[in-house]
Amino acid sequence: MLKNDMRSDFPLFGQKEYSDLIYFDNAATTQRPRQVIEAVGKFYESANANPLRGLYSLSVKATDMYEKARSNIAQFINARQSLEVIFTRNASESLNLVAFTWAMENVSEGDEVVVTAMEHHSNFLPWKMVCEKKGASLVFLECDDQGNISKEEYQSKINSRTKLVALTHVSNVFGITNPVKEITAYAHKTGNGGKGAVVVVDGAQSTPHIKIDVQDLDADFFAFSSHKLCGPMGIGVLYGKQDLLENMPPFLRGGEMIEYVSREEVTYAELPHKFEAGTVNAADAVGLSSAIDYLKSIGLDYIEENDKKLSTMLISGMKGMDNVNIIGSPDPEKHSGIVTFTIDGVHPHDIASILDSEHIAIRAGHHCAQPLMEKLGVGSTARASLYFYNTEKEVEVFLDKLSKVRSWMGLK
Repeated sequence: MLKNDMRSDFPLFGQKEYSDLIYFDNAATTQRPRQVIEAVGKFYESANANPLRGLYSLSVKATDMYEKARSNIAQFINARQSLEVIFTRNASESLNLVAFTWAMENVSEGDEVVVTAMEHHSNFLPWKMVCEKKGASLVFLECDDQGNISKEEYQSKINSRTKLVALTHVSNVFGITNPVKEITAYAHKTGNGGKGAVVVVDGAQSTPHIKIDVQDLDADFFAFSSHKLCGPMGIGVLYGKQDLLENMPPFLRGGEMIEYVSREEVTYAELPHKFEAGTVNAADAVGLSSAIDYLKSIGLDYIEENDKKLSTMLISGMKGMDNVNIIGSPDPEKHSGIVTFTIDGVHPHDIASILDSEHIAIRAGHHCAQPLMEKLGVGSTARASLYFYNTEKEVEVFLDKLSKVRSWMGLK
């Protein structure tokens, strides 16, 4: 694929209404290429039947497409086997699944659950709930103003009382990539009285931008969402190590997650179907698989390099503007295409509204990371987040418009 032609794969950019849209809200959701949209449509056109239980050929075809999607995703993240890939609605549901099953069964009074101060609410609130219900303590790994978690910090907080560690792979505010592999190794060695703490990784922001190898990371659980990597909304993935998944109770009950039911007893289906109750979202699983094929055709190495190039342009331009404050590291290579900022005297919501009037889409608010906002001493921020289909020209236009925001607000 010619990289310069990739924008033509995205139907939204071809519509007259959005032909000049500068879409810098990719950390919230990405656009979908035609290949993904067509893959979902093709499933409904040629394989629309309830998968898994039907004995007729159309249902078998739907099942085959669904399971091939699972296998493709397992290969993409280098899972040992496809049964370690559970389909959910999104990363938030994946994280809640672990909280309501593994954590509620294994966390006890007196235990500690460790989270970072930069977590998205989806990787904070489930663990807060677990601690409140089980009488455990919630412990925070603090970071500096650039998002760095020091070795001394995690080694002082993870100890023999630590039962679970939850951390984001890439922060949706700082854009920084956390040392997940190192923290995981320490938690496995040190936590839970030497038996090893379980590590849960939120990969929602990392999976679209960098090559994921769950075996190399050695994370026990890893969650991500389809819609942040050019796939459909409404489907996500939970990777879990087989031995942990096999010993966890189901999250939801009914439909396809059972093997046998009588009035007295229930036998649950084997992995992965034990965690996929009801009629599954087969069409969007196929769409997610198509998105992964599309990203592989672009190349994760290319995506990562493009992130660095555009982030460098963006941050260099913003550094030259008075009254613009970048949140996080001054090093563009530590942002994964995410640049969060404030402008003195201008509320982030006003920044977003003004830029919207110039056909530029960015995010403004607390980014579902209010504990971090409190730590940073800000109520909200603006965020520009880039992806491989964004261009240098778009960054130039963005910087030009951004430089005028204060004057448009009547400020000097």
